[in-house]
Amino acid sequence: MTTAGPAPTPEQDKGGLRTALAGLTTRGRSFLAAGIAAAICAYVLGQSDLLRVGLLLAVLPLVCATVLYRTRYRVAGSRRLSPARVPAGSEARVHLRMDNVSRLPTGLLMLQDRVPYVLGPRPRFVLDRVEAGGRREVSYRVRSDLRGRYPLGPLQLRLTDPFGMCELTRSFSTYDTLTVIPRVEALSPVRLNGEAKGYGDGRQRSLALAGEDDVIPRGYRHGDDLRRVHWRSTARYGELMVRREEQPQRARCTVLLDTRAEAYLGAGPDSAFEWAVSGAASMLVHMLERGFSVRLLTDTGNSVPGEGADGFAGASQESADAAGLMMDTLAVIDHSDGTGLSPAYDVVRGGNEGLLVAFLGDLDEEQATVIGKMRQRSGGAVAFLLDSEAWTTEPGEVPGAGGASEESVRLLHEAGWTALTVPRGASLTDLWRQADRQRTGVMSGIGREGRS
Repeated sequence: MTTAGPAPTPEQDKGGLRTALAGLTTRGRSFLAAGIAAAICAYVLGQSDLLRVGLLLAVLPLVCATVLYRTRYRVAGSRRLSPARVPAGSEARVHLRMDNVSRLPTGLLMLQDRVPYVLGPRPRFVLDRVEAGGRREVSYRVRSDLRGRYPLGPLQLRLTDPFGMCELTRSFSTYDTLTVIPRVEALSPVRLNGEAKGYGDGRQRSLALAGEDDVIPRGYRHGDDLRRVHWRSTARYGELMVRREEQPQRARCTVLLDTRAEAYLGAGPDSAFEWAVSGAASMLVHMLERGFSVRLLTDTGNSVPGEGADGFAGASQESADAAGLMMDTLAVIDHSDGTGLSPAYDVVRGGNEGLLVAFLGDLDEEQATVIGKMRQRSGGAVAFLLDSEAWTTEPGEVPGAGGASEESVRLLHEAGWTALTVPRGASLTDLWRQADRQRTGVMSGIGREGRS
């Protein structure tokens, strides 16, 4: 990226000069007007000395504009975000670097970067003379309480002459994108139904029950134990083969996020919908860290594609990239126009989902019944219900009875869910522990009934 180019043609020269004259500052216009006025007065009064002063005042801004336009600074600019993905409410630093790639030193440079208004005021910097081959580095901070993807740039460079008579603006063509992801809470490891199989706290492996001839070999990889070399297959394929004696079964977790517009009231960073998005992000990261294969599912039946049908695999080198991709999806997710949760049920009923964690808005009896059926296809099910009426009640006001929310929780409990209502401003960490205690209490009650 440079601000200079080839020599202008005569047509471009005329247009460029007009641009340079249009860039005269208030000081330059004042000098030009004063010079013209002095020249007119000198002509009327016959004062030659005043005429010379007037000509000097009028010519000075014109000369500055011409010299500034003719000066071919070659300046390269770059931008670096640290980090490029930041949680809502946290700050990111933007580093700007200007390199003078020409053989001439620059004059005074004014640097300005374009940022959306939600990230803060537009940053401006004044750079002193940059020597030939030199560089200058500046930085500024941006912060947003609203998740999303925000463009930064293009970078603008304002050139000025030493007398401050003229200013010209040059823009770079590139820009960068800052991704503001939902806030993520660190969750404590609890043991819920559906977590007991796969990696994590409950790790199971199905050992091969077939004989030596039925072992499925695979190619040798660096680090494999040489004692597992399968010599018969090695002789058959002409390359070193090892026995694949263990087939890891990875636990699965599906996070269901209800995005229906009619299920939530209010807007802004403290709304119920934003809490649900943040809760889904926290749960996804938590399950990935525990080694689960994680899938993000919405009420429309759409999901983030992962490493196959099971979703993204945790406890691997790709888990950080998987978390980043799902965070990018949640950064821009918005309300859907759907009216029901049947599309999500059609996806879930296709197989065993392992652990199912749902973040739901307002539910009527029909939608609560649909959610209840999902329990049959999961090893464990936890639901967090956000009552929009409670979330939109102003501090000091008495919220409604919340009968619809209590009825939905009752229906989910009868279907086998571990269901909790989410009060305004609640912590997901506390609710996650409460869900574990609720599930433990239910299982203890079932055990006592079995012994009686």
